[in-house]
Amino acid sequence: MTPRPRRPHDNQNPPPADPRLPPAGPRLPPAVSGLSPADLSLPPADLSLPPAGPGLPSTGLTLPSASVSLPRVGPGFPSAGMSLQPAAFGGRDVRAVSSAEAADRVSNGTGGAAGAARSRAGGAPTLVLAAHGTRSAAGERTLAELAAVIRRQRPGRRVELAYLEISRPLLRDVLPAVPGPVVVVPLLLAGGYHVRVDLPAVLAAHRPDALMAAPLGPHGLLTSALARGLGRAGLRRTDAVILGATGSSDPSALADVRAAAHRLAVRLGRPVTAAFASAGTPTPAEALERLRSGPARRVAVASYVLAPGFFHGRLLAAGADLVTDPLGADPDVASLVWNRYDEAALTPRAATA
Repeated sequence: MTPRPRRPHDNQNPPPADPRLPPAGPRLPPAVSGLSPADLSLPPADLSLPPAGPGLPSTGLTLPSASVSLPRVGPGFPSAGMSLQPAAFGGRDVRAVSSAEAADRVSNGTGGAAGAARSRAGGAPTLVLAAHGTRSAAGERTLAELAAVIRRQRPGRRVELAYLEISRPLLRDVLPAVPGPVVVVPLLLAGGYHVRVDLPAVLAAHRPDALMAAPLGPHGLLTSALARGLGRAGLRRTDAVILGATGSSDPSALADVRAAAHRLAVRLGRPVTAAFASAGTPTPAEALERLRSGPARRVAVASYVLAPGFFHGRLLAAGADLVTDPLGADPDVASLVWNRYDEAALTPRAATA
């Protein structure tokens, strides 16, 4: 049998009913006209929610009780914002942190994995300053003064000064005696053997849970301290400048010193030659000889050591027209120590890599 052609129609002019089909019952609304009555034979849903508790508003979402069973709201749910119970995530608090709270966590050292460790210990990590050690009494006094400036910048924080060798107390004796979490900041201006080998070995043997920060240099705060020292020593615009450092057999340490010399050259607007009092070339005497053959009438040495001692004595003996004091208890050096502390406390994996 040839099918009858269908006429164009819309919802207001539906096609005639097929006489061969039984009556379909009430006409469906247009929005669901593509469904059969059998598809819509749903049991009546109970849309009445139980009485609202203290943390649940009386109006808002109306879900069928047969389909969604809401847990009883207890005191663990805040009335606004994210409403997730910490217990649902293994006891971790997953509530949102505002930008102000995040900034406060950084400034107070309460963020990240280190923050969790401090929460367990009930306070911020102890800052342990790891200096090399010196036979100079003046050098030990200068480092003690630097530690005092560091303490004054963050009152209430525990700060311990220790030494790798020669001076006392030794780092290996201090570390086991400090309770709670620990961050060790090397009082060293460049990387090298002490940073790569000596310090990690002491930490592994005597305090394997301690975090180790990066060495102090190179950094802009050290550049500022060096420039001020040259100004106090009487630097002139026509003077040639040497950055006098201790030196190292480690090429990476020498590269750190040369990077510090470049930073100082940019700050002063003139060339700065890196020279090394022990391992590394040129020596201060070699750098002086080279610069005296140039147009500068005077040569100044910026002492790139933290305290008086053997290496600063070598810089003084080189014969420059002026030599700055060691960096010592400069406030910028103290601020840099706290910067390194914060970096290690908030990013422990990066700091110990």
